[in-house]
Amino acid sequence: MLESFNEAVDPSVDIALFYANIWDVNTAVGNGLDIWGLIVGCSRYLQVNETPYLGFDEAFTVSTDPTGPQPFDQAPFYDGEPTTFTYAMSDTQYRQLIMVKAAANISNLSIPSINALLRAEFGVNNGIDPYGPAYVQDLGNMEFNYYLDFVPSPAQIAIITNSGVFPRPAGVKANLIYI
Repeated sequence: MLESFNEAVDPSVDIALFYANIWDVNTAVGNGLDIWGLIVGCSRYLQVNETPYLGFDEAFTVSTDPTGPQPFDQAPFYDGEPTTFTYAMSDTQYRQLIMVKAAANISNLSIPSINALLRAEFGVNNGIDPYGPAYVQDLGNMEFNYYLDFVPSPAQIAIITNSGVFPRPAGVKANLIYI
């Protein structure tokens, strides 16, 4: 009777599921990844700019931004409130972002370490470069650029600008530049 009870109450299956779905960040899913996101300090949900608007002076610096200022007769006037939507990342995207944020948390914020973070998020995966080069340009004078040699999606722009994952050393101005 005790052996039957022991088999019925055996927690090894539940412990294995807990380890696979929550504890191990490489195999965690859903709520397990949300817990990891809370631990490292990044959210699954991004605020992404949705509506492009007519721009003037600022259009010279970010004219390739599909969600930013556009030329005359291509977009409505800016009304003061950007239109955004909330984008929920898939488990695979969120796991990658969690790993980059975990590395950023222990980074020394040097140019080589920030370059490593950019390569981890946008760089070569399994010998394939899905987007193009991504790196940091040190402009001196307490300013640097996150430079992407590809046109990022609005979600990728939000990852760099709104997620808090990519660091900016104290007192340094960071810009996002892309082709």
